[in-house]
This record gives sequence, C-alpha cells and structure tokens, in this order.
Amino acid sequence: MPTKRHHLILIAACVLGLVFLGGVAWRTGVFDNPGPAMVGGPFQMVDQEGRAADETLLNGKWTVVFFGFTYCPDVCPTTLQALDRARDLLGPRAANLQVVFVSVDPERDTPAQLKTYLANDIFPQGVIGLTGSPEQVAATARAYRAYYKKNGEGPDYLVDHSTPAYLMDPKGRFDRVLPYGISPEEIARQVTEAMG
Repeated sequence: MPTKRHHLILIAACVLGLVFLGGVAWRTGVFDNPGPAMVGGPFQMVDQEGRAADETLLNGKWTVVFFGFTYCPDVCPTTLQALDRARDLLGPRAANLQVVFVSVDPERDTPAQLKTYLANDIFPQGVIGLTGSPEQVAATARAYRAYYKKNGEGPDYLVDHSTPAYLMDPKGRFDRVLPYGISPEEIARQVTEAMG
C-alpha cells in the first residue's frame, strides 16, 4: 500500500518533470510565437466617403475599433461620446489615436448615413465609419469576435450587438478590450498605458 512518502515523491517527480518540460519549451522558442491573435484580421468594407477600405487603415496609428449602428439608441452614442472625451484627456497623444466605427446594420447604414451620423459634434472628430454588404459586415464581425443580430421587423428595428471596443496597435494587432461603460478617464489611462 503506498505511503504518504511515496505520494510526496511522486508529486515531486511530476513537478520536476513539468519544470524540465517548461524549460525545454522555453529554450526551443515555443512561447515566442503564440500564433495569430484572436481579435482582428483582414476585412473588405467601404468608408463613409464610399471608398474601399481594408485592414491597412489601422496601420500607423493606435485605433479603437467599435461595432454599432447609427440607429442605436444608447450604447453607440454613449461610447462615441466617451471616446471623444478620452481623446481630449489624451492631449497631444490623441494625434496618434483614431476611432473606427463598424456598422452592423448594412440595410440602413449606407456611406451617406454613416457620414451624416458621424458628423455629430459630440462624437470624436475624424471617426472612420465602415459599412458594406451583409457578407462583408459578417466577415469583419467574425474577425473581431463581435456579435450582432437584427431584432424586430419594420423600419424601426434594432440590432443587438456586442458592446466592447477593441484597441489595436499601429501594426493592426490587437492590444486589449475597452469594456463598455468605463469612464473616459479610464479609456485615456489604458490608451496611454498601451502607447507606453
């Protein structure tokens, strides 16, 4: 019958084995390349000027990517207002931050509709609005792990959608989630931390 001492020896051997395997994995570079990010990737859409747009628009600046729709009664305008205030708090660093608003309502959010909506003075200046065909919207949402679903019928339907924003680095790589409802001060703090 195994004794307590035998159990302890077995546990110690397992721990040493795991440490050894971890060391081998570390030395061979297993942890150096974690693979593709779970958020972000290639997309093909159209901006509010009607121009083709893809993931290269993320290059060169920090970018907050947010999914919503122009008829959204609460989450979208609240988030855009918070981002506007956060950019004010960033001071000169704001020049290196852009906001991308991806519509999940391709039926109503034409480029012209996006342009009118994003021109609102209470939203960040220079927001890039993206829309496209239902297939393009679906592909972009999949790339960013964003959820959306049409809710209701008739012209006044709503769209249920995920609420966080995604902070992407100047190479278009995912950095962190900016949860819905955090303060402009916290958004500015996290962006400043990411920028280093």
